[in-house]
Amino acid sequence: MVSRALDAVMSLISFPRQHLLLISMAWAVAGLTGCSSLDPSDTILSVVTPYKVEIVQGNVVTQEQVARIQTGMSRAQVRDILGSPLLADVFHADRWDYVFTIRRQGAEPQRRSIVAMFDGERLKSLDTGGDLPAEVAFVASIDSNKSTGKAPSLALTPEQIQSLKPPPKSAQAAPPAVAPDRVYPPLEPR
Repeated sequence: MVSRALDAVMSLISFPRQHLLLISMAWAVAGLTGCSSLDPSDTILSVVTPYKVEIVQGNVVTQEQVARIQTGMSRAQVRDILGSPLLADVFHADRWDYVFTIRRQGAEPQRRSIVAMFDGERLKSLDTGGDLPAEVAFVASIDSNKSTGKAPSLALTPEQIQSLKPPPKSAQAAPPAVAPDRVYPPLEPR
């Protein structure tokens, strides 16, 4: 059976039989040398990791956002800062739950729960359930690439602004834009 398969492959490939055997042996030796570098307790399934879907659910709430929240704010103001709650229950109309979970390959899974309690239309209390990360710390915690580079500045310094060349002035001024004369047919029949 194996020899028939080998003969079929050889008929498709114009290599002589000796070259094909030599290539097969080279692949076998390469495969076996790769296996010797593995820990004997490892199985092939522990070495190969499948792709895992990144799951992000809910609203990210940081220290900076919570610092802007004050008791007595309206529901609309809280929604503007924190976003729409993940859970606004009909049976508990004075309670909004902000739940955030993330599972990302290469980073630790995270889960946070924040509860906003209202008295009518005004915020009564905000329970963060512990310390929340700052925005920079949160981004660093989910960065699976662990980039060490400094983020580029998005604004120019005054020295950089002054070093910019002014745009070239054109020698001749463009003629003023004039709308063409158009004759439109009447909208209603006469």
